Amino acid sequence: MKPILPRIRKLTPAQAIVSYYFLAIAISAGLLNLPGVYQPGVRVAFIDSLFTTVSAVSVTGLSVINISETYTTFGIAMLMIILQFGGIGIMALGTFVWLLVGKKIGLRERQLIMIDHNQHSFSGVVNLIVQIIKILLLIELIGAIFLTLYFTQFYETFSEALLQGVFASVSATTNGGFDITGQSMIPYHNDYFVQSITMILIILGAIGFPVLIETKAFLSNENKNFRFSLFTKITTVTFGLLLLVGTVVILALEMFNSFRDMSWHEALFTAMFQSVSSRSGGLVTVDITEFTQGTNIFISAMMFIGASPSSVGGGIRTTTFAIAILFLINFARGKNEIQVFNREIHLIDVFRSYAVIILASFIVLFSTIALSISEPTLSITAIVFEITSAFGTCGMSLGITSDLSNFGKTLIMVLMFVGRVGLISFLFTIGGRTTTTKFHYPKERVIIG
Repeated sequence: MKPILPRIRKLTPAQAIVSYYFLAIAISAGLLNLPGVYQPGVRVAFIDSLFTTVSAVSVTGLSVINISETYTTFGIAMLMIILQFGGIGIMALGTFVWLLVGKKIGLRERQLIMIDHNQHSFSGVVNLIVQIIKILLLIELIGAIFLTLYFTQFYETFSEALLQGVFASVSATTNGGFDITGQSMIPYHNDYFVQSITMILIILGAIGFPVLIETKAFLSNENKNFRFSLFTKITTVTFGLLLLVGTVVILALEMFNSFRDMSWHEALFTAMFQSVSSRSGGLVTVDITEFTQGTNIFISAMMFIGASPSSVGGGIRTTTFAIAILFLINFARGKNEIQVFNREIHLIDVFRSYAVIILASFIVLFSTIALSISEPTLSITAIVFEITSAFGTCGMSLGITSDLSNFGKTLIMVLMFVGRVGLISFLFTIGGRTTTTKFHYPKERVIIG
């Protein structure tokens, strides 16, 4: 460990973030191979163990093994710890440990926190981390209490209910997508209480930590002049509209297919849960292989968009999608600026949004081509679904994960990793250090369209 850290400090902040996530995967792989982690007689291949580790660190939830049949209670506890690594973020946990031991948070550490959580300045980043950890752990605790008390009616012992309740809360809040029922949320298909609690936890984890922090500040009423930031306004509106549109579209597409024998409220909850979970939650209440191709392609698009920045989710992120749409609307109206909520969005953010969308589209496209070559027996819909699920760190699958070849599993692991680290960090990792242009060439117009 000691020889590695000095080398990491010589890297750019973005490269250091990627390196720390690699280090987290190595540590997590060790945790999932401790004595007592696997049930007696269970043997897991190295590639499958590594796949589970990457999926947990990236809080995706795709798995090639059955969690409940593979891990002991101790192993499940280790998995929950790893989900915290990915959910809270490596730099957030590292900063929290530094604060506990009384270590000063220097400029380098603040840079890394800023990059890891998509912040624009050093100001308040340490306080941000402290608030993130407090809020996330509080959400998990409240969710665990509600679910544990409710689960006592289904399990013979309190310890069983506690294990199910705590794991369900951690998995939902971190948008981990893992389950220890062996059937995701299908056993609770008609249980609206469990579904409602789970949806709330998924939303709170995916909507973005800055939104939660600002909401807390608003509710506390400490600052009389408090106002929500543009980020929070765009994120909340976009997140809400995507959930609403997702519910309506899934309901409309499946009303006369897999929902045809359901009551109206059962169909509504089913569509709503799948819409919420497609943000990056990864849990399902029905067998989604029974959905039409149109529905699964639509869900793939939702997973591609993903959750909000500075959250537990992946994808291109909601603000990226919102800025791209707002730019198109304003451009169609003949405007050169994006004006929303009485504010103008910086041009650099527009550039970044389209850079992320273009790069993400190329990644998904080339990954689809590669996986269709290595897995010729799989349908293109299932392949696209698996790839967008991995990139969006969602965890939904049409049941092909365990059938993938070693190449296919490796490709999915790379996608999960890139989805968790974020494309901005990924781009900066490739580009190296930021440079300032010292001169400019004459500008010339180019014919477009």
